[in-house]
Amino acid sequence: MSATVNPCLWFDGQAQEAAGFYASVFPDAVIVGDAGIMVTLRVADLELSLLNGGPEFKINPAMSFFYSCASAAEVDRLWALLAPGGAEMIPLGTYPFARRYGWTADKFGVNWQLILHDQEPKQRAYPSLMFTGANCGRAEEAMSFYASVFEDAAIGDISRYGPGMEPDREGAVNYSQFRLGGRWLAAMDSARPHDFAFSEADSLIVTCDDQAQIDRFWARLSAGGSESQCGWLKDKFGLSWQVVPRVLGELMSDPERARRVMPALLKMGKLDIATLEAQ
Repeated sequence: MSATVNPCLWFDGQAQEAAGFYASVFPDAVIVGDAGIMVTLRVADLELSLLNGGPEFKINPAMSFFYSCASAAEVDRLWALLAPGGAEMIPLGTYPFARRYGWTADKFGVNWQLILHDQEPKQRAYPSLMFTGANCGRAEEAMSFYASVFEDAAIGDISRYGPGMEPDREGAVNYSQFRLGGRWLAAMDSARPHDFAFSEADSLIVTCDDQAQIDRFWARLSAGGSESQCGWLKDKFGLSWQVVPRVLGELMSDPERARRVMPALLKMGKLDIATLEAQ
C-alpha cells in the first residue's frame, strides 16, 4: 500500500474549537476523530489533522487551503463565515483565472482560498504551499523532488509569471499542482516581501505501513534538511514533515497504552514501530 500524505496544523489548545467551527462552516466537513491532542477533520476530500501543540508556533499563509465552490453564491457565503476576525490576503472578486475568488485567513489564522473553477477540479479541497524569501523560485524544484520520493506521484499543470507581472519574478511558478500519495496539492512562488515562511505550524503527515517505508521516507525527506523528535523532520526547503506508522493511531487510541507509548515516542527521532508496539 502506498503511503498517504495529509496536512497538519498546529494550534495552542484550540484544535477542538477550530474543528467544530470548520464542521459548521463547510457543507461537507465532519470530525472523524478526537484523541485530545489531535483532532481529525475531513473537509470534502481533504483529511486535515489539528494538533494541540502549544504556543511555540503560529499558523501562517505558507500553507493555505483551496476550496472549490459550486457557485459564486457559495463562495460569498463561505467568505462571510470565514473572513470575520481574520485577515484578507486577496480581496473577494472576479479574476482572469476564476469567476469568483478570494483568499482570507480565518480567526484561527488558517488560510483559505475560495474559488469557483471553470472546470471540475481534481479535488474539491487541497493544501497549497507558498515558497517565499530565499525559497522563491524553488517551487518547481520542490515538486520534482517530492515526486521522486513518493511512488504514487505526478506533476500536473504549471503556470508561470510572465513579463511585467511585478513584483513577482518572471519564470517563477504562480500556480501548479502535484500529487503525492494519491492526494493533490498546489505550489507557488512569491517574490513579494513576506514575514513568514514554512514552519512546524504547517506540516505534512506521511502515514506509512511498515518500518521499511518509515526508513525510506525519513532518509529521503531529511536529506539536506534536519531531523527532530517524535517523527518530525524538515526537508531542504524548510517544509516540516511527520513520518509516522499507520499503527500509531491504534496504539494511541487506548488511553492506558498511550500512557506507555508516549514516553517511548518522545525519546525517538525516527520512529521505530517494534519499540512502540512493545510498550
